[in-house]
Amino acid sequence: MQESQKMINLYGFGAFIAAGTWMTIKLVLSILLFGLIVGLVGAGAKLSRFRTLQALAETFTTIVRGIPELILILGIYFGGTVLLNNLLAPLGYGGYLEINPFVAGVVALGTAYGAYATDVFRVSILSVPKGQIEAARAVGMQSFPIFRRILLPQLWRVALPALGNLFLVSQKDSALISVIGLGEIMRASSFAVRYTQKPFTFYLVAAFIYLGLATVTTVTILLVERRSYRGIRRA
Repeated sequence: MQESQKMINLYGFGAFIAAGTWMTIKLVLSILLFGLIVGLVGAGAKLSRFRTLQALAETFTTIVRGIPELILILGIYFGGTVLLNNLLAPLGYGGYLEINPFVAGVVALGTAYGAYATDVFRVSILSVPKGQIEAARAVGMQSFPIFRRILLPQLWRVALPALGNLFLVSQKDSALISVIGLGEIMRASSFAVRYTQKPFTFYLVAAFIYLGLATVTTVTILLVERRSYRGIRRA
């Protein structure tokens, strides 16, 4: 009976796991926001009439998609810390600054998400009929209103399924950030395992939490996708 009660409250680590879950939620939402910005900027560069921007965007996506996410996380966290301190040393700063694990994780996985989202946005933008853009320019609309009123509502319908799948992958990849000490689900579970010697219990709980987050994300994506097709007949 006592063992069952301990399992229900996770041997006193329930609140710790809950805090890790909240950290993961904040992390993946930040990754999504950062990645969408990177993807839109990258798509704009690839569709630019300037060849230099096109080449830079192509190089960026090729490099980032070819590097494992774990290496990106470690490189940004440790490499960024070394670079930051080397830049501050000539300015007379004698202390030691370390990049925040949350920031490093968002930048690393957000950049990876953005690299894949770049081509999703590029294809989605190209799917919008050029005649609509030309008509908007003919009546005097500027670039930003064209993007907001014409491009964005239509490209979302094309991009949402792929962006949703990429987000689900990033949500799972967030577990990798535990290696740099961020207290998300995986880190909290590993900490609890170390003290209780109950790996099956806590890793199973972590698996169900990730599954629950993925289910909520999937349902949300379906609802947003359905809303984006309001007033439009789907084939």
